[in-house]
Amino acid sequence: MGGFIALAGRFLPDLLQGAGVTIEITLVCVCAGFILGWALALGRIYGGRALHLACTAYIELVRGTPLLVQLFLLYFGLPDVGLVLPPVLAAGIAFGLNTAAYQAEYFRGAIQSIPASQVIAAQALGLTRFQIIRYIVFPQAMRIVLPAWSNELIYMLKYSSLAFALGVPELMGRANLIASRNFRYLEVYLLAAAIYVGLVLLLSSVLGLVERRLKVPGLAGQGRES
Repeated sequence: MGGFIALAGRFLPDLLQGAGVTIEITLVCVCAGFILGWALALGRIYGGRALHLACTAYIELVRGTPLLVQLFLLYFGLPDVGLVLPPVLAAGIAFGLNTAAYQAEYFRGAIQSIPASQVIAAQALGLTRFQIIRYIVFPQAMRIVLPAWSNELIYMLKYSSLAFALGVPELMGRANLIASRNFRYLEVYLLAAAIYVGLVLLLSSVLGLVERRLKVPGLAGQGRES
């Protein structure tokens, strides 16, 4: 036990630096996916036939292929056509495009759960489509979708570990490097797992506070999925 504590004190600073990179990648990709996800969801619901088909095709293509394949296509495949991306950028683009497809489905479900009578009433009052989305659809949809959407944020935090396959120095990448140099795989990976658990618990606590603050009594879809 004493040896493990000494080992933790030796390697923990480097692993925490990697955890910082993990958090940065997660937040940037989730924010980018949030914007693109809303665009995709609105395109499927309110867009014309061509836009609906394009958004649907994108979502199904991304959800139908593994994230690791998407990473390799961007990092190893694009150089064949003359486009070379740095590892962090390739990972960020892949994660952002991937989470956007999943977030789009969360948002679409939340939008469609809003009673159509509210939209009809807003149209009768003379509100434009943009005003309806901004003042009626978006605020309610965000409250409905938050419990499910929070899972995507946690998933993205864990999926970011795949970036080590491209050489990105995030938490898993640093753990793999330290373990290969010192041949202490079990201890180092246990430390990395403990950091991931800590990050997930912290993130879950923050999201739980946000959910409770935004919760509307009696509004459907507020319960956290099991």
